[in-house]
Amino acid sequence: MELDTTTGVILEEAIEVHRELGPGLLESVYEAVLAYHLTARGLRVRRQQPVRMTYAGIVLPDAFRVDLLVEDRVVLELKAVPRHDPVSERQLLTYLRLMGLPVGLLLNFGCPTLMAGVKRVVNNAPTAFGSRLRVNSTPRSPERA
Repeated sequence: MELDTTTGVILEEAIEVHRELGPGLLESVYEAVLAYHLTARGLRVRRQQPVRMTYAGIVLPDAFRVDLLVEDRVVLELKAVPRHDPVSERQLLTYLRLMGLPVGLLLNFGCPTLMAGVKRVVNNAPTAFGSRLRVNSTPRSPERA
């Protein structure tokens, strides 16, 4: 499935979840229900996907977790807050850069309409971090670092 098609399906299902449940629930509820809907549409979904990071030889097996990882290429960062916080976009962009993925969606289920709480974040930086930082990769030997 093409990336734009995948994100289109995600948005369709997220809008449906928001219409059915409305705002005011915990983020974990929206996460579980959206994962169910996306799986029913035939997408591969991982919830609370741990991301391994290596920095200067220090391995952090669960450096962070993404709320939902769809088709191993779209990161979904879910929120359930009344107002948009710009730090959430920066957090999502950092996840994308560290994971080497092209696009993520910030979905805020706390807004009156879901589309008011949707932000598409695109990672245009092919190498955003120095060679000392590795995510989900095997660390290089010291002579290759």
